[in-house]
Amino acid sequence: MVKWRSILSIRPEKILVQVVFFTCAAGAACAQGSISIPELGPYIGAEPKIFDHIPPQPSQPPAFTIPLRPLGFSTPGPFYLLRRQALVSLDFLDESRLLFTFRKPGLETRDSAEKDEDEERKIRAVVVALPDGKIESEALWTVPDRARYLWILKDGQFLLRDSEGLEQGDATLKTKPYVHTAGRLLWVELDPARQVIVINWLAPANNQDRTSDGSSPTTSVDASVSSSGTLTPGRQQTLVVQTLRRESGEVIRTIRVPWDSQSQDWPINVDGFVESARGDGPRWALKLTPFSGGTGHAVGQVESNCPPNAVFVTEETMLVDTCAVGGGGKLAAISIANGERIWEVTTATNEMWPLLVSSPDGSRVALETLALKRPAASYRHKKLVGAKDLQGQMVRMIDMADGTMKLEAPLTPIIDAGGNVAISPSGRRVAILNDGAIEVFELPAARQ
Repeated sequence: MVKWRSILSIRPEKILVQVVFFTCAAGAACAQGSISIPELGPYIGAEPKIFDHIPPQPSQPPAFTIPLRPLGFSTPGPFYLLRRQALVSLDFLDESRLLFTFRKPGLETRDSAEKDEDEERKIRAVVVALPDGKIESEALWTVPDRARYLWILKDGQFLLRDSEGLEQGDATLKTKPYVHTAGRLLWVELDPARQVIVINWLAPANNQDRTSDGSSPTTSVDASVSSSGTLTPGRQQTLVVQTLRRESGEVIRTIRVPWDSQSQDWPINVDGFVESARGDGPRWALKLTPFSGGTGHAVGQVESNCPPNAVFVTEETMLVDTCAVGGGGKLAAISIANGERIWEVTTATNEMWPLLVSSPDGSRVALETLALKRPAASYRHKKLVGAKDLQGQMVRMIDMADGTMKLEAPLTPIIDAGGNVAISPSGRRVAILNDGAIEVFELPAARQ
């Protein structure tokens, strides 16, 4: 799961801790549609020599394409590049229907856009039948700002963020209230099975938080100071992190912390959330803490020169990416039962802003990144990274069972906040936005 937040400028030090991606082993030939990624040994402290290029075309032809213009989509202007604003969301409702939602252009000047990034905007939504591209239903939604606004559930359901919290909708695009928050909703986490949901919102520090039915939370843990030891004057707001059973709305756990003290999301499964704690040197310990309380248990160790990022792909398996000196790093699939590495690969030195999209059954994961023209380390003394420093954006489809790559493709236009890649419930179909169309690819069944 990836946090979507607006970033107005990209500083090189942020690139160096977010570089991740797959590549072929040095000197190995990459066969189209089936690229084997071998396990490589650790090289923490060494200078990686891996550099990625944007593929000129997909590694296999799409099964069919759906033109974007008849759906009402227009390419975002250059103003939006590298701002990480949620402009689109492409999702499978089932094997034969796509939900495509996107910013509806309106009269907006550059000055007004820069002035207020939290103003509400219009989103056009269409349900598209496959393979003919017929529009089955359509709607116009209002969302409160430019952050992520849509999360897919199961059985054709989805959650939509509005000014009061979350709405729940289906293939008819009709929505109903799901949960209201006492303050501004920031982001949402869901476990792979969609049984547990974590919602995060800002509330005044002196307010008593309530659940959606008005009752007090079942559990409350207060933190009195931020990570720096103080709260910023004039910004005395509290981040409320609330965990609920998605079907019943039962509140499992509520945590209140200073609004600026959480630097990254907590990956969750149905049982709890994973925290990382630094040990000696570059070692980090990963621990699963249950929602019900208790000390939790260790799920493995990784070596990294930056805080490792983790995401659950299934209830039992995580992907963890790490950083190495000079750029690049490792991406590993780890079993939380025993900490065993299922596979591990070296990642490229010129990639930034990795985004992960997993299939609902956990059999496959799509990884998309922006590729820089030079290794990230060469930007160390550069004040800002701009559009002229980018090659473009690409995606690779990976089988979770063994780390083999089944598809590599460019993504155009660049949508740096994601939402331009979707995987069907079976993992057999992949849809991407590329070259003025929705391109849909058919893949063989993944190994379980």
